[in-house]
Amino acid sequence: MNIWLVMLLGGALTFGMRLSFIYLFGRFEIPATVKQALRFVPPAVLSAIIAPALFMPNNTLDLNWNNYRLMAGAVAILVAWRTKNTLLTILAGIIALLILQVVF
Repeated sequence: MNIWLVMLLGGALTFGMRLSFIYLFGRFEIPATVKQALRFVPPAVLSAIIAPALFMPNNTLDLNWNNYRLMAGAVAILVAWRTKNTLLTILAGIIALLILQVVF
């Protein structure tokens, strides 16, 4: 029962925090500079999550040709740049990683 209480309270707190931002952004006029700065939050967070997985797969900096994650990431970056399609980018990265791991 204790774990369920923790999960429910955590969910309620998360919901409350997100709802408060939605409510506040609907009530107050946000300055243009803040809106412009907030546009960079998702790419920054995504980069902070993905970069260590690509550059440090074994908790050490790995920039050689045996780093298949880095090579698959490069393929995904090229596909994203050329197609601007998120699903195709993810699929290309996964397929590239699988091929590199199986072939090499």
